[in-house]
Amino acid sequence: MTKAQIETFFATLQAENPEPQGELDWVNPFTLLVAVVLSAQATDIGVNKATKNLFPIADTPEKMLALGEAGVKEHIKTIGLFNAKAKNVIALCEQLIGKHGSEVPRDREALEALPGVGRKTANVVLNIAFGEPTIAVDTHLFRVANRTGLAAGKTPLAVEKALLKKVPPAYLRHAHHWLILHGRYICKARKPRCPDCKVAAVCNFKDKTPAP
Repeated sequence: MTKAQIETFFATLQAENPEPQGELDWVNPFTLLVAVVLSAQATDIGVNKATKNLFPIADTPEKMLALGEAGVKEHIKTIGLFNAKAKNVIALCEQLIGKHGSEVPRDREALEALPGVGRKTANVVLNIAFGEPTIAVDTHLFRVANRTGLAAGKTPLAVEKALLKKVPPAYLRHAHHWLILHGRYICKARKPRCPDCKVAAVCNFKDKTPAP
């Protein structure tokens, strides 16, 4: 995409949804962190169902730790990889208490040092909890960036770096939400809803789904 196309692309998405929100339920930075860790290879809907009863009783590292690994497993057993995730959540709580005064650090390096936290998770927490202009590249965003010609890249990191260069500063704060939601509901993997797409005019995808 050209600079003019990128500006139109994000201005259109902003007009449609001025304040986009992530779809994970959370009540504070700690519960957001846990929710994002649990969401790996799982749907946001599935995570929200599991945390609906977990977060009211465990919204701090101390309370989560008090549940123990078995207690956490009981709440998240409907989520894929729940054994490994429960272990990570408990270890994560121990580190937050021991190294960070029970607070979620506002620092990428410190976040990525936590069990179960990778670059994408750190980016989500920095963006949603702290308002940092980061871009978390999931499968939806990776697809949209490559398919539209917005920011091509063979790896999530390559796409993230390309987007950080190409997205106008005014749109960076919400860019990853707009792109994820667009990929989830409009620019779908198997049959993109091109006839319903508000940014189709600036999209460079050659095999657009024709109007019915």
